Amino acid sequence: MARLLASGHEVVLALTRPDRPAGRGLRPIASPVKRLAAARGIALAQPPDFKDVQDIERVRALRPDALVVAAYGLLLPQALLETGRYGALNIHASLLPRWRGAAPIQRALLAGDPQTGISIMQMDAGLDTGPVLGQATTDITAQDDAGTLHDRLAELGAGLIVEALADVAGGRGRAVPQSQAGVTYARKIDKRETWLDWTRPAAELERAVRAFRPAPGAATRLDGEPIKIWRARVVDQRLMPGAPSGDLVVGCGTGALQILELQRAGGKRLAAADFLRGHPLQPGAHFG
Repeated sequence: MARLLASGHEVVLALTRPDRPAGRGLRPIASPVKRLAAARGIALAQPPDFKDVQDIERVRALRPDALVVAAYGLLLPQALLETGRYGALNIHASLLPRWRGAAPIQRALLAGDPQTGISIMQMDAGLDTGPVLGQATTDITAQDDAGTLHDRLAELGAGLIVEALADVAGGRGRAVPQSQAGVTYARKIDKRETWLDWTRPAAELERAVRAFRPAPGAATRLDGEPIKIWRARVVDQRLMPGAPSGDLVVGCGTGALQILELQRAGGKRLAAADFLRGHPLQPGAHFG
């Protein structure tokens, strides 16, 4: 929204989900959209869904040129999508038709995709099935996690939506139907998926650590105690017997994972060497 305002567009209404409880006190927390709207004096609405026709009529009464949607988290009814003169444009964090759905960034990391990107899509009643107005790509590096990738894609998307709106308004926009080949679905991350399965290859587990960082964190147990793994790298399993005393190397189904940063429940994130100084492992200790 900030990029739209900076480019001269008038935002007549900001729509965001109701405040959600967060933190230890579970206090309702305003979304970034709500905070920005308040700071800029933009009208705001927070319907829990769009089952109430009055919520749709409020948008229609404003006669918007377009609806711009990003990570809203709901399937929007066709009646709402049609309120804009140019329809509704969705900023989706993948190269459609790959990774339609709720968690495209995490799924791309988990799958080991070499690239991802942003798609500006003309929304229809399906789940990310509409025709695409434009795309931009970015490489996924070995250092990327869900946080760094999100931030980079957000920057790409902000620039691309401004271009797409200009093209549509100027009659230059051409929405291309998505190919039926290569369709994949990025289903929402289930908490059970965040638990590391040490029978899997080390490369898969390392990608999971990055996919679940900065939240909710990759989980495991150390002698029954829950542990979060925040940083790790793949190493040669043959080096395990000679690993330095400050290293924490875990054998996997294939290869081995050196844990670089971890956290006990209720504790601080610690480098592996600091963790081991405070919690030396006994013979027979194991993850899983």
